[in-house]
Amino acid sequence: MKYIKEYKDGDRIFDIYFCKFKSSAVTKNGKSYDNVIIQDKTGTLDAKIWDPNNAGIADFDAMDYIEVYGDITSFNGALQVNVKRVRRCEEGEYDEQEYMPVSSRNLDEMYAELLALIDSIENTYLKTLLQKFFVEDQAFAQRFRKASAAKTVHHGFIGGLLEHTLGVAKLCDFYCKQYPVLNRDLLLTAAICHDMGKTKEISPFPANDYTNEGQFLGHIVMGSEMLGAKIREIPNFPSILAMELQHCILAHHGEYEFGSPKKPAIIEAVALCYADNTDAKMETFKELLESTKETGWLGYNKFFESNLAVSRME
Repeated sequence: MKYIKEYKDGDRIFDIYFCKFKSSAVTKNGKSYDNVIIQDKTGTLDAKIWDPNNAGIADFDAMDYIEVYGDITSFNGALQVNVKRVRRCEEGEYDEQEYMPVSSRNLDEMYAELLALIDSIENTYLKTLLQKFFVEDQAFAQRFRKASAAKTVHHGFIGGLLEHTLGVAKLCDFYCKQYPVLNRDLLLTAAICHDMGKTKEISPFPANDYTNEGQFLGHIVMGSEMLGAKIREIPNFPSILAMELQHCILAHHGEYEFGSPKKPAIIEAVALCYADNTDAKMETFKELLESTKETGWLGYNKFFESNLAVSRME
């Protein structure tokens, strides 16, 4: 198959893709058309069906696999498909692994790295807590390994939560070497657990969308609740340690307007906030660079609130 990232303006498309989104709309002239987003493991592509009643357009819905025939055009600097024909595909015609975005890193290797960090924790209570989640609770471990870290923005792919968590934990491990005042056991435990609520906030692929729990509560609150429930299973877990750990989770977005119900009050919470923000922004910029063929200035980006450019310009 030809992957989405390989297309350019003027190409013809004729292959099977996953339909991530479909909706009906009306032009200014009152003519009906369909907005569609198709997807493979390399990315997504907007598509327009300007004549939905065409005999060549078969019935299909979001979450279906469809064979698409059409022309690639450029509109406002972005590629899209002018769809001529669509056929809904049956199971067996496609390999699902070709259509879901997945981490470029090996999931088993990343999880082994995470377990090694857990094994390095010296505090008995914190190590026991981590093992209850990541070693003993196999259902949680499997969800965590395959979950994405976001619907969009950064690490929005299978294994994204694991990759992001490992990145944050390794940054925190470095901080502990650079700033010995930090409590390594507390900070690394908080880093490993900081986004565990996303296993409940965002549904698995192919949907990768916010759940009801995610909409009502959010991953920060749910992550703190998950920790509290497991902590209560551990006899004599120190209450102040439990509060410090949950505080790190509740404060890791740093500001109220970014979703944190608390601002960082201990140095470990400050370190976690910066590590989380660093890993998220570096991945966001990396994904932006990977998705563009442009050089020089890329234009204004609302996430960074700045005009961005490709470095090493001639």
